[in-house]
Amino acid sequence: MIPEVMKAVQLTGHGGLDKLVYRDDVPVPEPGPDEVLIEVSACGMNNTDVWVREGAYGSDTDPAAVSTWRRGRSTLAFPRIQGTDIVGEIVDVGEGVPESRIGERVIVDFSIYNRPEGDDSLADIDYIGHGRDGGYAEYTAVPSANAHTVDTDMSDAELATFSCAYLTGEHMLDRARLTEGERVLVTGASGGVGSAILQLARARGAIPYAVTTEQKSQAMKDIGAEGTLIRGEGDLVEKAAQALNGHAVDVVADLVAGPLFNDLLRILKIEGRYTTAGAIAGPVVELDLRTVYLKQLELHGSSQGTRTAFRRLLQYIEEGKIRSLLDRTYKLSDFHAAQTAFMSKTYIGKLVVVPDSKWDEVGAPYGKSE
Repeated sequence: MIPEVMKAVQLTGHGGLDKLVYRDDVPVPEPGPDEVLIEVSACGMNNTDVWVREGAYGSDTDPAAVSTWRRGRSTLAFPRIQGTDIVGEIVDVGEGVPESRIGERVIVDFSIYNRPEGDDSLADIDYIGHGRDGGYAEYTAVPSANAHTVDTDMSDAELATFSCAYLTGEHMLDRARLTEGERVLVTGASGGVGSAILQLARARGAIPYAVTTEQKSQAMKDIGAEGTLIRGEGDLVEKAAQALNGHAVDVVADLVAGPLFNDLLRILKIEGRYTTAGAIAGPVVELDLRTVYLKQLELHGSSQGTRTAFRRLLQYIEEGKIRSLLDRTYKLSDFHAAQTAFMSKTYIGKLVVVPDSKWDEVGAPYGKSE
C-alpha cells in the first residue's frame, strides 16, 4: 500500500545545513505519463548537492555570485528534494508504462537529457534532484526510461554509489578520448568521481596515476592506481616524472584545480588532453595561455554524461569491471550528519543515505554505518 505522505529531506533555499529540512509530511508523488514511482532504498551523496545548496556556481562575470548548477537559466525551485544516485523498487507506473514494471529493482540514470534518444548532445542537460525532485526521500517519481534494471549481486546501498560519480568520470574520459595503453593522471582520486576514474580507466585498458595524500596512497593503488603522487610534498612535476618512470601523461582528469592547475598543464605531454568536472580546491585559476598553445593542448569541460555512457556503466557493473566503493551509510533522518561527514573528505569512495524504514534491510551490513 502506497502512503499519501512520506519522509524526505527538502532543500528550502541557498545557504547552510539549516536549509536542509527533514520532514515527515511530504506528499508522495504520483507518476505522470511515461513515469514510474520508485520506493527508494538507497541514495548516494555527491558534491553537486553541496554546491547547489550553497549556490556556489558563480556566473560568467562574477565567480562569487550565488548561482545554482545551470547558472542564469536555473530549473531549481524550492523546496527541492535533492539526491541523484537512486536505487529502489518500482511500486507504481504512470500512463504509457506497462504494469509489468512494478516490482523491478532499478538504478536510476539521473540525467534529464531534454533531447530524443540518439542525440548525445548535453547542451540542454539537467538532472534529477535539481530540475525535479530526487532520492533523499522514501519515494520518488522518475521517467521510466531512466529506471534501469541491472543484473548484480550488489546490495542496494552498494549500487547507489555509481550513477553520478561514475557517469561523470566516464564522460570525462570520453571527452578526453582516453584509450588503451594511455596514461591518465587523476586529481581528487580518493573522492567519488576520482576513485571511479581509476577503475574506469582500467576498464578501458588505460593506466591511471593518482594525486593523493600519503595516508591514502596505498588505498589508491588497491583501487587501481599504477602509482601515486603525494600532494603538497615537493615539486609535483618532478614527482610525476619519478612516478611515471619517464612515460608521458596523455590525459589529466582534474577534479581539484586551484593552485594545482598550472602544474597539471606542465605535466601533460605535448598534444595532451586536460578534462575537468570539478574544482574543489578553487574554480578560479591562473592560466598561461602560452602553455596551452605552445604545447598544443586540449582543454575539455565536462558535466554528467550521455545515455550511451550510462549503458556502458551498467555493462561494466554486470561484468564486474568496476566495484562499489561504499565507505558508510547514514539514515535519512541523520542527513545533516551525513552531509557534514561528506564535506570532511576524510573517507574514500562514497557515502550513501538510506531511508529509516529500510535501515535494518540495507544499512549496517554494507560498509560502516552511522
